[in-house]
Amino acid sequence: MSDKLKEGFTTGSAAAAAAKAALLYLGGESVPEKVNIPLPSDERIQIPVYEVKDNSPGAMATVVKNAGDDPDVTHKAHIKVKLELNDANSRENIQLLGGEGVGVVTKPGLPVEIGKAAINPEPEKQIRKSINETLDLLGLNHTVRATISVVNGEKIARKTMNPRLGIKGGVSILGTRGTVRPYSRSSYRATITSGLDVARAAGLHEVALSTGGRSEGMLKQHLSWLPESGFVLVADFFEFSLDKCREKDFKHVYYGCFFGKLLKMAQGFSYTHAKITRIDFSLVASWCKTSGIEPELAEAVRNSNTGRQVMNYILESVNKKQIIQEITSKAIASARDFSARNLAITYFVFDYEGNLLTQLSA
Repeated sequence: MSDKLKEGFTTGSAAAAAAKAALLYLGGESVPEKVNIPLPSDERIQIPVYEVKDNSPGAMATVVKNAGDDPDVTHKAHIKVKLELNDANSRENIQLLGGEGVGVVTKPGLPVEIGKAAINPEPEKQIRKSINETLDLLGLNHTVRATISVVNGEKIARKTMNPRLGIKGGVSILGTRGTVRPYSRSSYRATITSGLDVARAAGLHEVALSTGGRSEGMLKQHLSWLPESGFVLVADFFEFSLDKCREKDFKHVYYGCFFGKLLKMAQGFSYTHAKITRIDFSLVASWCKTSGIEPELAEAVRNSNTGRQVMNYILESVNKKQIIQEITSKAIASARDFSARNLAITYFVFDYEGNLLTQLSA
């Protein structure tokens, strides 16, 4: 029997699949047991359909979220999409709405506007793409209204970070990848170790670490000369990955991350997962003041809700470059401590749109 952990799919992929199933039903097609949908990466996935039924004036489809072997609180949640077609011969708008069990954003600093349903940008694009390609398949040219709901979503959300982030009334529709990688700590540490072993076996003395798939993709653009075997996804295992780099005698580590993770690294957390570590906004505000941020922006940083919001305030400062470099230098100091100061380290820090905020070495 294989020890390999099973991957799953995100709430975003579940909603994209349910939308396609409901649309096929409305188009008079028989709905297959599994539908084929696009992932944000432009790859595709087959997702089982639990139920499709008439819900006049539209149709309602249900997909059961499957997180694979990941300990995800939304595992087995019923993701529903009610889909309605309007205005024949006018595909001008696909309206995505949050229904019961989908949270509403009430605080700034998130990638969704206040008052909107917590459907993140990447899954929103994925759902729209799924609907559009199904309209093409059916030869339809209609305006679409799709309402996403999650059974017991408000109860499930209490086990997530949503209440603290100001997302009220339910879960978020998430998924930058569209699939869920199992997140067993022991297995992930083993995966990191294996990745570093592969890099050393390839004769590499430099390695590029990234906190996730998006930051890795951005880092690859800046390190195009480094072979594929030199890139290792380390997720939140900050201390572990650097200690392993020291143990395996790497000489230089390139670290790619988004600004929010940078703040936690600068605070010196060995493990940066959101459920375990929190940003100390007062501490970050004091760093910003030392680096020359304007007083009103320092106060805004202190009262922030997310790392994204902190970044936006810093970018308003005339001294933004100096502030970001100072925070990055603190993260580098943490990294050097975790590697017994045996490594040269270069950070590539990105904003949430993929732009390089700073590149700093020590």
